[in-house]
Amino acid sequence: MSGTLNKVMLIGHLGDEVKMHYFEGGGCIGRFPIATNETYTNKQTGERVTNTDWHNVVVRNKAAEICEKYLSKGDKIYVEGRLKNRQWQGEDGNTRYTTEVHVQDFTFLTTKKESMANAQAAGQPSRPAQNQAPAKANEPTASVTPEDDDDLPF
Repeated sequence: MSGTLNKVMLIGHLGDEVKMHYFEGGGCIGRFPIATNETYTNKQTGERVTNTDWHNVVVRNKAAEICEKYLSKGDKIYVEGRLKNRQWQGEDGNTRYTTEVHVQDFTFLTTKKESMANAQAAGQPSRPAQNQAPAKANEPTASVTPEDDDDLPF
C-alpha cells in the first residue's frame, strides 16, 4: 500500500465547555477537551483501575457553532477526524507543542441533562413515563437498559 492514513475515532465525555474563537473573515473554531477511559482489574490486588486520557478537539465553522449551541461539560460525543501537531512560542519564550484532533464528523450521543433524567427515572420507578418520552424521541442512539451499562467506565 503506497498511501497513508491519519484517522482518529473517539467516544468520550466533554471535560469543559466549547471555547469559541472568531476570525475577521467570518470563520470560527471551537475547542474542547474529551476524556476517554480505560478500565481494567489489577490481577495482583483485584482492584479496579481506571485510566483517563484527555484529547484536545478542534471543530471549524458551522460544526463549531453547532457544538457550542448543543454541547456542555459532561456530554458524551463521538468524534472522527485527523491528528494534527502544532507548535508555538509561549509567553516565556519556550517552544510549546500540542496534538489535536481536527474533527471531520461527529455525533452527539447523550447530553448531561438526559443522563441525569435517566438516572432520576431509574431511582424513582413511580415517575410518570410521559415525562421521559420527549428526550427519548430526540435521542440519536438506542437506549441502554441499566443492566447493560453496569460495566461502563463512565
